[in-house]
Amino acid sequence: MSRESYDKGMKTRRKVLGDEWVDRAERNKTDFNADFQDLITRYVWDEIWNRPGLPHKVRRMLVITATLALGRWEEFRLHTRAALASGDLDAAELKEVLLQAAIYCGVPAANSAFKEAREVIDELAAASGKRGKKPA
Repeated sequence: MSRESYDKGMKTRRKVLGDEWVDRAERNKTDFNADFQDLITRYVWDEIWNRPGLPHKVRRMLVITATLALGRWEEFRLHTRAALASGDLDAAELKEVLLQAAIYCGVPAANSAFKEAREVIDELAAASGKRGKKPA
């Protein structure tokens, strides 16, 4: 992999997750995890996310579903927040993703996902001054 792949991956990573998250990950890089951060930047964020076969919106839906299925709630919240904050998904679309996942991943996992997503939606609403507004 080239420096070009890393740079393209970092650009995508920032677009998908936001500068704040990526900057924090970069600040927390150590000799121990630097190779892992390099790997995910090149492979995940360039080789996979930049493939032409699916738009980022669909990839976001897939990641949200996969993290729901695996019960990886930190990653679920990260990608849910990023999708909503960027406008790639709205609350109504997120609800449909979670309902679909309930059938294929299990109702208990989807139940947890609705709770986690609701907290993210409320946090984003509070941060933007839209308190009390209930999304779809």
